[in-house]
Amino acid sequence: MADANGELLGVNTRDSLDAVIAQAIKTHGQPDLILATGDLAQDGSEEAYRAFGDRLQAFVCGSAWLAGNHDESGALQTVAAEYGADRRQIVQGGWQCLLLDSSVPGQVYGELPQSELDFLEAALAEYPELPALVTLHHHPVDVGCDWMQSIGLRNREHFWQIVDRFPQVKIVLWGHIHQEQGLHRNGVHLMATPSTCIQFTSGSSDFSVEPLPPGYRWFELMNSGEFSTEVGRANDFEFELDQNSSGY
Repeated sequence: MADANGELLGVNTRDSLDAVIAQAIKTHGQPDLILATGDLAQDGSEEAYRAFGDRLQAFVCGSAWLAGNHDESGALQTVAAEYGADRRQIVQGGWQCLLLDSSVPGQVYGELPQSELDFLEAALAEYPELPALVTLHHHPVDVGCDWMQSIGLRNREHFWQIVDRFPQVKIVLWGHIHQEQGLHRNGVHLMATPSTCIQFTSGSSDFSVEPLPPGYRWFELMNSGEFSTEVGRANDFEFELDQNSSGY
């Protein structure tokens, strides 16, 4: 948030992000790329995005940012460009990474407009020999939480119609659900990543948060298309979570 003291359910968002960044560097060292998969600012302010960008200077690599339902896309894109983080098609290390904007202004659910679907199809057709990682903010499959059923990707069938045609897609990655998850679909690995702030309770019927530490997901991508991944958490980060909230 623009306010350095801003909190979500009792957790200072800047402090939790700082803890996650420190933990990532301590555990894994410097990465080659940062993918920030949406909900980067709660208030949608340029000040918040610049605070985020400044914190990423702890890493020596570039980054790429996606919009989520809490973001203000115009402000995000403006600031992302300042940090060179507005790339959406990244060919690096023998892989292609594609970032899709599933945000819908004023809505919690996601949808990919035809322009995004066209971009996905064209990019995958351009590099058929490269293993691909596709990322977006909203979950394109059911995630086992009843209250999230209606806030995922609305036109997921159109998304999968394209992905299913390109066997080089190895990973589909998303944010939004504030929890670790690993699924499979037609040989594609489907993954969600913990939030750098509060965590939603896995398998919950209604909105619920649990006091798990903030985290991140680390990937090692090989030229062969093989990969490994693990979730890291800032276990030493101390916080008092408001578990009685019904939303935010």
